[in-house]
Amino acid sequence: MEPKWLDWAKQLQSIAQAGLTYSKDVYDLERFELIRNISVDILAHCSNMERQVIKDLFASDKGYATPKVDIRAVVFKDEKILMVQENSDGNWALPGGWADIGLTLSEVAVKEVKEESGFDVKAIKLLAITDNKCHPHPPSAFHIYKIFILCEIVGGKPSKGVETSEVKFFAENELPTLSTPRNTKSQIEMAFQYLKNPLETVYFD
Repeated sequence: MEPKWLDWAKQLQSIAQAGLTYSKDVYDLERFELIRNISVDILAHCSNMERQVIKDLFASDKGYATPKVDIRAVVFKDEKILMVQENSDGNWALPGGWADIGLTLSEVAVKEVKEESGFDVKAIKLLAITDNKCHPHPPSAFHIYKIFILCEIVGGKPSKGVETSEVKFFAENELPTLSTPRNTKSQIEMAFQYLKNPLETVYFD
């Protein structure tokens, strides 16, 4: 579970963002801006991020606050799982990224696999929808849902992308160091459970 201070900061940010979006009274707007600044101060005090970075990334959104959606493609070959090495931290993740406006879940999964690994795939099945706060991801300023989609290779060949430096398949007992903001060991193990039992029901939360 995520630390309580992070939950408080995100709730304050959500309240402030909704208030700044829908309020008309100038005094209410000032109060909601104060609440937003308090949420930024909490994050800056309790994390290693600079206050201005937090404000630019976390507290500059407009409209009603909603969770961000991260889509991860689960691709198997010879009972091994496809992973890419991330340039950002040098660790490994399932191909994926933020959902794109105008694209379906399947289209995002297919696009991310192509861009990050070089393989052409087709989306087969929804496996899981997880909430970051329920899994051992590092603390994040955003409330994030992760959607895991099973995909099947139909063509292409392994090649690194703009954000990735290497492409490999790993057996369940040979997993590399994982990029935990993107996926956890338990989530990769869950993916292998779907390989072993294709009739497993969709996991959520």
